[in-house]
Amino acid sequence: MSDTTELAALLREIRDQQREQLRTQAEALALQREHFAMARVQLDRAERINDRADAIQARASTAGKIALWLAVPALALILLLVLWSALAEMAWF
Repeated sequence: MSDTTELAALLREIRDQQREQLRTQAEALALQREHFAMARVQLDRAERINDRADAIQARASTAGKIALWLAVPALALILLLVLWSALAEMAWF
């Protein structure tokens, strides 16, 4: 009888340890899910920031192109006026 009681006690101990291990694994899994959810929120935020940065860069690029299309002809006109003025000054002498 002693062997059966020891065996039953041993089996109960194994069962209790398995339950404890399952409880610990469930807690770890819940913690992992929480971390994953936090990481997903951070990733979504980073994607929104990147999208905003892309939009700003696109607007800046468009503004730069417009400024270039306006500045180059204006500078060419100024250069022609200065050159014309210099040539006219040389013609007077």
